[in-house]
Amino acid sequence: MNIAGVEWDTGNRPKCAKHGVSKAEIEFLLRHGSRFAPDPKHSHNEDCFIAVGRNEDGRPMFVGVTFRNVGGRIVVCPITARYMHAKEAQRYEAQGS
Repeated sequence: MNIAGVEWDTGNRPKCAKHGVSKAEIEFLLRHGSRFAPDPKHSHNEDCFIAVGRNEDGRPMFVGVTFRNVGGRIVVCPITARYMHAKEAQRYEAQGS
């Protein structure tokens, strides 16, 4: 997916940082081969997705996102982010990361 930009605001920055994930790690994952899947469980007010991939150091991560149209460009808005637990990382590896 070609992402025109990443939208950060005062709401999503602290929520993503809560799990020790940096803004740079999230942006790297979103711009370098992450896979997106629908997240119907969290799609109440807008369509949410889960991005899975790796940070620059190769550590597997999840990032909850939504896409928004800003000035005719599609941007991704991270909602939350965390590192995968060991079992999640094993499943991710088995699916052919």
